[in-house]
Amino acid sequence: MALTLYHDRFRCTGNVENPPEMLVIHGWGMHSLVWDDVMPALLEHFQVTVVDLPGLGRSPIPGGDYTLDYLVEHVLAIAPAQAVWMGWSLGGMVAMRAASQHPERVSALISVASTPKFVADERWPLAVKADVLEAFYTVLLEDAEGTLIRFLSLQCKGSDTIKDDIRALKELVHFHGIPAKQALRGGLEILQSVDLREELRNIQCPTLHVFGERDHLIPVGVSDAIAALQPESQSAVIKGVAHLPFLSAPDLFMKACNDFLHEHPLVNI
Repeated sequence: MALTLYHDRFRCTGNVENPPEMLVIHGWGMHSLVWDDVMPALLEHFQVTVVDLPGLGRSPIPGGDYTLDYLVEHVLAIAPAQAVWMGWSLGGMVAMRAASQHPERVSALISVASTPKFVADERWPLAVKADVLEAFYTVLLEDAEGTLIRFLSLQCKGSDTIKDDIRALKELVHFHGIPAKQALRGGLEILQSVDLREELRNIQCPTLHVFGERDHLIPVGVSDAIAALQPESQSAVIKGVAHLPFLSAPDLFMKACNDFLHEHPLVNI
C-alpha cells in the first residue's frame, strides 16, 4: 500500500452554498501550520485542504526520487478533483507545475513569494546566487538543524516584523520535530535545478503572483520578468514584508488574494 501524505480538509465556515475548494502548499523545511494565521479568512469562502510535503511536518517519505514531479504526484493524490492552488516558495513551484501539466485540476493559481527559477543566471538575474544555495547545501550535510534555522531566518530579513517572524518560524519548525534530512536535501536540490519559465507560459488558469516588498530570496523586481512570461497573470506586492507575506501581514495578504479572487466568477467569492 502506497504511503499517503498527511493532509486535512477543513469545512467552509462562511454562508457559502457549494463553497469552492482550495489547496494550500507550504515551502521548504516547513509544514502546513505555517498557514494558520490566514486559515480563518480562507475558510470564510473555501473548503481548504492542507498538506505536509513528503518528509516534512507529519508526512512520511514515500519511495522514489525526491524531485518536483515526485512532489506534484503525491500532492495530486490527496488534492480535491479541482481547486484553487496556493503555494508558497517551493510550494509555489509545485503549484505552477501542477497548473501547467494538470490544468483540469487547477481552477486558479496563487503563487506566494515564489518564482519559476530560484537560482540566478545571466538571463535571470533577479534570483538567489547559485553559490549561496550551494553553501547552504554543503553545510546542510553537516548540520541540518542549524542550516534550516539560518535559511528560515534569511526569509525574514528586511521585514518590518522580523523579530516576530523569526520567533514564529522557530516555534513552527520544531512543532513536529526536525524534518527528514532527505526532504531537506531533496527540496534544496529542486530549488537549485528546476526551471519552470517555459511551463509558466503554458498556464491558462487565472493566476496571481504575490511578492514581499523586501524579500531577499525572491526580489520583487522578478514580477516584471514573470509578467513577460505570463502576460495574463496578475501580481501584488505586500509592503514592509519579506518572504512570508501571509505571516508578516495576514490582513494585507488576504486583501490582495480576495481582490484577485473577486474578479474570477469561477471561484465564487
